[in-house]
Amino acid sequence: MSHHHNEEFRLHTPEFNELHKKLDRRRFLTKTSLGLGALAIGSLLGVDKIYGSASRQAQPSGDLEADILKALPHIAPKAKRVVYLFMAGGPSQFETFDYKPKLVNLAGQNLPDSVRKGQRLTGMSANQSALPMVPSIYKFGRHGKSQTWVSELLPYTSSVVDDLCIVKSIYSEAINHDPAITFFQTGNQLPGRPAIGSWVSYGLGTDNNNLPTFIVLVSKNAPRDQPLYARLWGNGFLESRHQGVQFRSGKDPVLFLNNPEGYDGADRKEMLQYLAKLNQLQNDSYGDPEIDNRIAQYEMAFRMQTSVPEVIDTSDEPDEVFELYGPESRDAGTYAANCLLARKLLEKDVKFVQLYHQGWDQHGGLPKGIANQCKQTDQATAALVMDLKRRGLLDDTLVIWGGEFGRTVYSQGKLTADDYGRDHHPRCFTMWMAGAGVKAGISYGETDDFSYNIVRDPVHVHDFHATLMHLMGVDHERLTYKFQGRRFRLTDVHGKVVKDILI
Repeated sequence: MSHHHNEEFRLHTPEFNELHKKLDRRRFLTKTSLGLGALAIGSLLGVDKIYGSASRQAQPSGDLEADILKALPHIAPKAKRVVYLFMAGGPSQFETFDYKPKLVNLAGQNLPDSVRKGQRLTGMSANQSALPMVPSIYKFGRHGKSQTWVSELLPYTSSVVDDLCIVKSIYSEAINHDPAITFFQTGNQLPGRPAIGSWVSYGLGTDNNNLPTFIVLVSKNAPRDQPLYARLWGNGFLESRHQGVQFRSGKDPVLFLNNPEGYDGADRKEMLQYLAKLNQLQNDSYGDPEIDNRIAQYEMAFRMQTSVPEVIDTSDEPDEVFELYGPESRDAGTYAANCLLARKLLEKDVKFVQLYHQGWDQHGGLPKGIANQCKQTDQATAALVMDLKRRGLLDDTLVIWGGEFGRTVYSQGKLTADDYGRDHHPRCFTMWMAGAGVKAGISYGETDDFSYNIVRDPVHVHDFHATLMHLMGVDHERLTYKFQGRRFRLTDVHGKVVKDILI
């Protein structure tokens, strides 16, 4: 739109002209109060206490939020990008990575009070008259040069075990699914906080302006035992441009991205240009940062009309790649296909890719249920690690695998020789990481003979978040955002970097 047309538009919209002349009171007070507040606290504490050494940081501008972002990265990052394979429902550590052979001789016996230590149970097993312990019916074997114990249910993961850092001492406070998943994804059990990927987007920005910084993929072939909510990848109180964008299977991977019927690319571009002018007029009047976000999102959507079809097209992948990820990798939206798509997104330097695979909540029928889950995910998970490694991407890509909590040593409900279930257990469970900056071929942390309590090297959810951010070059204590009078961060007021697992 020309300057002449813009002026003509203003003349025909006097309400915009009137608003354009006014300075919004809230904007004025916000601008001035932040500047005066920064000066006041700086005079009391000294500049170095707030902004760090002058030799390492730019001088403060008076806008604390801007200065926080200017200081990033705080340390040299090991990870340029993250792919987080979230196994929603809580995979059992007993049937996957935490081998407990002594349970064989304790099968059917009640969980000792000395082990439980009065810890709370869920409402699903609190009223059981007994808590009969049950060993896994699946065999474990040692694998790789590291001789790591892995279940027979994970033959493909066993083949890459020397690339993994298996953490057996993760723990959480949340004992039910929704608060537990919300805690892992946002650092708080209550909804409303930004997701990890949103914090990464806010702090580190993007390395590819044609794709979202934070992309989410949900398996279409997983049991829907526990719901997933879009707020798990929401931006919370951060600007809306930092929310995760879900890529779906089907002809419209991103909703409302395609042109309406009867429109072509030129029509859409012209419409967006006019819309940008309207938004700019509103921004000049109100100074609302969400208007800038709206403009940026429209511009991103226009670029994605070209970039998204290109990145989701796997037709040029050789047969060898589909064989690596498994037969379901040809079916868009399956876990295997999403792992392959994740690799393509990481190649395009998308900074945070989150995969969700539901169906790990086995309160009953666990042996058959977890066998099916492992069969659906094992090959593609290992393939992603191998594929990233052979393409030279694993050195600066962090791969994460895990759920929201583990499972109990005792059976919930019916217990037979070949059928049992396990309840939720947040006190100790297993996750693994691989790639950028993480020691390979190690197991970290240890649980007791019942995998009920941690006996060595506990790692809290906040510690996991602090370590993830550290690998991306972020000091988790310094990346904050002011909301409702308080500065928030992903780790709240907790968390320490688990340095023993880092290179």
